[in-house]
Amino acid sequence: MSKVLIVFGSTTGNTESVSDDIAKVLEKNGHNVEIQNAADVSVDGMAESFDAIFLGSSTWGDDEIELQDDFIPIFEDLDKAGLKGKKVAVFGCGDSSYEFFCGAVDVIEEKSEQLGAVMLGDTLKIDGDPEASEVTAWIEGVMAKL
Repeated sequence: MSKVLIVFGSTTGNTESVSDDIAKVLEKNGHNVEIQNAADVSVDGMAESFDAIFLGSSTWGDDEIELQDDFIPIFEDLDKAGLKGKKVAVFGCGDSSYEFFCGAVDVIEEKSEQLGAVMLGDTLKIDGDPEASEVTAWIEGVMAKL
């Protein structure tokens, strides 16, 4: 099975919880998973030893799209991660009452595609508190493309 890296930026714990749920489903299906908090990740060559990368960030801000604080340095240097030809999935949590609901997910997906990543389907955007069933349904669709 594939070797998967999950990198998440989480302030309230919701995106971290989603990362854990994703990892559980992947591991249950035989994938080797490593989870890293964005605060602890070096972007240089981040994707090199993995078959797939999952990137997760919450979204903040009323006036513009704001990525979770720890995820900003990763986003800014994503070109150094080695995403070209890598399978990538993007997820995040937000609040639909804001103008840019899960906007961080959109900009991470767009930049990953520009860098030559192979997207593993639609992104996962969670409104409010995550539900494991919502995450499981999404990851099962993504696994079909791993």
